[in-house]
Amino acid sequence: MIRTSFNDNWTVGPKSGFFSEIVAAPIAPKTITLPYDAMIGNKKLKPEEGGNVAIGFFPEGGYDYKKKFFVPSEYKEKRVTIEFEGVYMNAMVYINGDFAGQHPYGYTNFYIKADRFLKYGEENEIKVVAMNQKDARWYSGAGIYRNTKLIVGNLVHITLDGVKVSTPDINSERAVVTVATVIENEGLHTRTVSVQTEIVDSEGNVVAHEISPITTFAGESATLRQRVFVRQPKLWSVENPNLYQCQTRITSLDEELLDEETNTFGIRSLTVDQEKGLCINGAVVKLRGACIHHDNGVIGAATIDRAEERRVEILKDAGFNALRSAHHPMSKALLVACDRLGMLVVDESFDMWTSTKVDHDYALLFPTWWEKDIQALVDKNYNHPSVIMYTIGNEIPETGRAIDSTWGRKMAEKIRILDSTRYVTNSINFMVSVLDEMIKMMKANQADNSEGSSEGINTMMNNLGEHMAAIVVSDLAKDKTAESFACVDIAGYNYGEARYIMDLELFPNRVIVGSETKPDQIDKNWKKVRENSRIIGDFTWTGWDYLGESGIGRVVYDPSELATGIVGGYPWFTAWCGDIDIIGNRRPVSYYREIVFGLRKDPYIAVQRPEHYGKQVIPMMWSWSDSVSSWSWSGYEGKPIKVEVYADAEEVELMVNGVSVGKAAAGEQNRYKAVIDTVYQPGEIVAVAYCGGQETGRMTLHSANGDVTMKVEADRTEISASDSDLSFVMISLVDKEGNLYNTVDRMVSVNLEGTGVLQGFGSANPKSEESFHDTKHTTFDGKALAVVRPTGPGMITVTVSAQGCAPKSVQINAH
Repeated sequence: MIRTSFNDNWTVGPKSGFFSEIVAAPIAPKTITLPYDAMIGNKKLKPEEGGNVAIGFFPEGGYDYKKKFFVPSEYKEKRVTIEFEGVYMNAMVYINGDFAGQHPYGYTNFYIKADRFLKYGEENEIKVVAMNQKDARWYSGAGIYRNTKLIVGNLVHITLDGVKVSTPDINSERAVVTVATVIENEGLHTRTVSVQTEIVDSEGNVVAHEISPITTFAGESATLRQRVFVRQPKLWSVENPNLYQCQTRITSLDEELLDEETNTFGIRSLTVDQEKGLCINGAVVKLRGACIHHDNGVIGAATIDRAEERRVEILKDAGFNALRSAHHPMSKALLVACDRLGMLVVDESFDMWTSTKVDHDYALLFPTWWEKDIQALVDKNYNHPSVIMYTIGNEIPETGRAIDSTWGRKMAEKIRILDSTRYVTNSINFMVSVLDEMIKMMKANQADNSEGSSEGINTMMNNLGEHMAAIVVSDLAKDKTAESFACVDIAGYNYGEARYIMDLELFPNRVIVGSETKPDQIDKNWKKVRENSRIIGDFTWTGWDYLGESGIGRVVYDPSELATGIVGGYPWFTAWCGDIDIIGNRRPVSYYREIVFGLRKDPYIAVQRPEHYGKQVIPMMWSWSDSVSSWSWSGYEGKPIKVEVYADAEEVELMVNGVSVGKAAAGEQNRYKAVIDTVYQPGEIVAVAYCGGQETGRMTLHSANGDVTMKVEADRTEISASDSDLSFVMISLVDKEGNLYNTVDRMVSVNLEGTGVLQGFGSANPKSEESFHDTKHTTFDGKALAVVRPTGPGMITVTVSAQGCAPKSVQINAH
């Protein structure tokens, strides 16, 4: 089938209805290119205006997406399908005014067969209605936020998602590659066709091929299984993500081309056992994992391919080798990036089964739709070597209930029928699983929380603190979750590290992954991962900051701020708990984690914000210290300041302007961290690490001084003139030497000329009230990000201006 982008020339506007179109003044729709998040541009609502802290105070609603498209007359003899990779949520699709299909879940792809609704030789219109209303406990975005494709094929064709490639037998000399191809005959007659399969390496060489005939009956499909051998295979791994292409051609007996398709795959083996744990190609792999949500910061939930690729690049550079999608299936673009760059994937299905966590979430639809969505999940993932596990749920209350837990077994078995090449896990939170029993035992009136209010569960976990570990290690937790763990291959523990060692003894065949953990526990958790083969990895919450669950990672200095519970009050709108902030800059915890992983030898300096020196520090469950890697603190000269130094070394020494201001023990015994109090003096600060009295590394920071200038850098100045590409322009306030000014934030303006548009513009400020759709935004800690999207071939000039700074420009060539 021929697949082309269906992303251009759409309009979006508020959802209309029969009566609203009659009595209400129409609101002019906006012309857009998909993917497009209709929610991110809306003005945030304060609580008294109906704003919801869980979704970052962005208003929910309904939207109409419309597109006019011409259908050639020759398509009468074809089959026309439209693919939607993701519509949030409750999508209703209409073609030329007629209902063509629906898809409730916002995170799985679906297809609309358009033939019966089309007008051939003339213009057609498609309308997609998307609605979100009290159905998410984080920022979801709204509308057609992932890619769309127009798929046109002959009557005899490869069915959608109809090529499945696996590599069941591999050694150093050869790899067995099995290809299952489903041929669909929508014609009126029996057809015998020829299926040619070629395996092509990264250099374009055909390394294996097979040609087989297959007879298909009218109105039926048939599956052909071919088995080919690749000699001296180049295996896919995190370090060497070698890829192959499976090129499939369907021809008639007289050699007329009927269909062709190319699928990328990797040759790799995957095993899990009690002796070695997780192995890829026979080598032990420990998962240095990050949980990530689906939004892309200043462009909202819009899943543009380059944004997904950039995230993977930055996360891998930060030391991660695995991602867990939380809590929904990943986008196709993210999987493609993980395949190419070498990032392992644990792809999650659902955040709820039959118990709602918010009023109108997917639990209301789960009993009817779960099988279709599991099918879509597996079809999407099957050929991607990066995917190693499916997660059937996140913190599901039913996992502690005997009868309800059978849903987990059904899903696990469904996945195994569809894909026997990967493992199944379930991200179980012991607290959530035993919450029903806890409520009974404590005789507390928390009925609302037991129904799964996200704020209730998160607040409860934060407030219980040390008591949580006692509940996690209880026999009650063990017994209530036993059946749910029994139906999966790998046990996912959310905040269950207190059970790690005891469960290795209690369950000698259980393999554990820390599917969600607190950022400040990575040193302790990683020690257990290193020392135990059956604990295969750790996934921090979170790898990348995200919109919604506002302020759960903040540090509080005023106890009155705790009145809002675990979440922050308005205007907090990001979670503020990621190793990477929402514009793609690494925060201090990221470098700490890199040191714990053994990937960084030099020490790292993080300075706690001096305006809070001496105040009571109240961290949340997902907090890191309120620190910045900077030695530019104008206005605090001569005042006390607290400096953190992270190091895998016996001792660190801190020097300010060449004078030692203190030494402290570091390394694993001291949780890889030394904290030294000193007095801020502009100039130079140096941290030196020592082992056995010998220097092993150092880091230096300089104070910014003199005039404030702007550094404007595009991550790429040569981009594709397509709807899938972007250029990310980082704006920094610096001195003439390039030292960051993190305390002189100001309004920055961006102007574009040429063949591009500003897709989003903003900072990492977790409490900003500014819009990402404006051309002006205030920097945060000296930085802001402009995201540029091409509208066609040509030069794009991005000019940035700010008060007190000379304007700076960067040119981007789209071709």
